[in-house]
Amino acid sequence: MRWDGQEIQADQAGALPGLARMAGLLRTVRTPEFAGITFHEVAARSVLNKVPEASSMPFRWTVNPFRGCSHACTYCYARATHRYLDMDTGADFDTQIVVKVNAVEVLRRELARPGWTHEQVALGTNTDPYQRAEGRYRFMPGIIEALAEARTPLSILTKGTLLRRDLPLLARVAETVPVSLGVSLAVLDEDLQQLLEPGTPTPRARLDLIRSIRDAGLDCHVMVAPILPWVTDSREHLDALFAAVADAGASSAHAFPAHLRPGVREWYLGWLTEHRPHLVARYRRLYGRGSYVSAEYRDWLRERTRPLLRRHGLAGRSGLRDVGDAERAGAEAMGVMAASGAASAASDGAAPGDGARPGDGAWAPPSAPDAVMQQALF
Repeated sequence: MRWDGQEIQADQAGALPGLARMAGLLRTVRTPEFAGITFHEVAARSVLNKVPEASSMPFRWTVNPFRGCSHACTYCYARATHRYLDMDTGADFDTQIVVKVNAVEVLRRELARPGWTHEQVALGTNTDPYQRAEGRYRFMPGIIEALAEARTPLSILTKGTLLRRDLPLLARVAETVPVSLGVSLAVLDEDLQQLLEPGTPTPRARLDLIRSIRDAGLDCHVMVAPILPWVTDSREHLDALFAAVADAGASSAHAFPAHLRPGVREWYLGWLTEHRPHLVARYRRLYGRGSYVSAEYRDWLRERTRPLLRRHGLAGRSGLRDVGDAERAGAEAMGVMAASGAASAASDGAAPGDGARPGDGAWAPPSAPDAVMQQALF
């Protein structure tokens, strides 16, 4: 990157307090092309991250070329990871992006080790590999090629339509190694999407991406997640979203509720206070002092989503994650993932206890305990 004129030194006035201690920091740059965003370029010692053995996820390794994400999703579970960089989990997460500039080189070296066993590697488990910065740094073609040359299966989950650039490459790679692609799409209404995810492509653009993936001859799983209680969990919204996803040609889909770990909780509740203040007290009852919705809500949501997924032909399994394992997995946070699967159908999705759906405000479930931690996909 020839941004030398935009370089910021760690000891300059206004530099972030933790900048001088950032491991492997080479330089910090800003450019008018990415107004409001600062890139911290680092030399990583390793890019292959091992998933804990206890995880039920169908992969053991992940790669994340970025930390932080300009998608700016208010609910993003990965926000808490910025605390390790002495940055806040709100605006800093959205605008202070750590870039592993040697990601491809280091990955090739790690894959060439004699002990590498060619297990699946997942991308998109922490922050999106196809966020806008990928258009500048162009890591993904090299990462995809490195994995393919090492005969290593790969999966990618993204909101970024930049994935379309690499579809010809992915189609070629899929002839020699398993490739699983997924698109994250949780909000169909564009006005609401822009409030919740101001840096992401529109729902229409992501539906077009699903079509492009299918036109390239590849399967496409859709993560309808996270579902936000009283905001995106109505039958009408979910039915319309699943219908649109099916019409775009998605191979399968899965849905689960939001979890609000520390660092994420404060940021999302701040958004809620500004845009849906009448829901703040309900959220505090629903989540209590924990990070996850109650078992009652999870059961209610399963009963709501399963028949809709079946109706639209989206209830199949995916290479991105094993749905059966996801139903057994408890929750996610800071690189770990909570999944609620789909359970038996209910004809009109009434919430437990009083016959009212959660959006009616009549149901106040007990607070949810923290659940078993599982490695992240979303």
